[in-house]
Amino acid sequence: MVVTDETMERAGRGPELASRRRGLLLRVLPPALYVGRASALIERSALVYSRAWLVFVSGLFEPLFYLLAFRVGFGQLVPEVTGPGGVTVSYVTFVAPALLVASAMNGAVFDATFNVFFKFRYDKVYEGVLSTPLGPFDIALGEIGWAVLRGSLYSVGFFGVMAAMGLVTTPWAVLVIPVAVLVSFAFAAVGMVCATLLRTTSQFDYIQLAVMPLFFFSTTFYPLSVYPEPLQVIVQCLPLYHGVELSRGFAAGVVDVSMFGHAAYLFGLAVLGVYGVARRISTLRR
Repeated sequence: MVVTDETMERAGRGPELASRRRGLLLRVLPPALYVGRASALIERSALVYSRAWLVFVSGLFEPLFYLLAFRVGFGQLVPEVTGPGGVTVSYVTFVAPALLVASAMNGAVFDATFNVFFKFRYDKVYEGVLSTPLGPFDIALGEIGWAVLRGSLYSVGFFGVMAAMGLVTTPWAVLVIPVAVLVSFAFAAVGMVCATLLRTTSQFDYIQLAVMPLFFFSTTFYPLSVYPEPLQVIVQCLPLYHGVELSRGFAAGVVDVSMFGHAAYLFGLAVLGVYGVARRISTLRR
């Protein structure tokens, strides 16, 4: 094989040509929908919260208050319950991983609804973003990505409190953090779709009307077996239930095939949410 100057020149330009082709594909497939700059929205949110860091950090105290309440207060009334795999555990050990993903849900919904609503309806932030090369999918992934990042930090803080209280008893327990990230992703995507459909601030009551039953009835505080059989089917359709089952299973070190189904449910919900957000934001161009 003869290596010529032309061959060497082409080899040196390989990365540059690949970058150009990738940039072209991002602008053509699909056209004007995604250019790979969702990180710009995440950076914008980080800069905004850098001046309101106290609001951001205050969310880290929530897990401490929750776990102390169940360790010192209510946990004294219910000493032990049956956990995953039929193992008897303390009540605070049973509730803690469920509260972790519930906290991730609450944080994601709050960030992806209140903040997005004002940007979408009043501040017209997304209309300004769409006048740049960024497309609707960039906005969707950027805003959802920030909500997931914020929820992930809270989840790490929650997990740290669990570890300090001696509630982490197996190496599998560290996987509750990715579970919380997946829960944040799914609920942030769906919450952002809801935020773009709201017309007035009074309609946020509908979101709370949906979130509160999820928080209380997704086996967060008691096992599925306490429900009558017809209600068990309904509870198993709730998205937070799947997150609770994943988190509680990993925290107890009980891993089985059903976890793939729980994860697939949440991932599918997240994908549908991202698609719905992009469709809603794309209407701003009309």
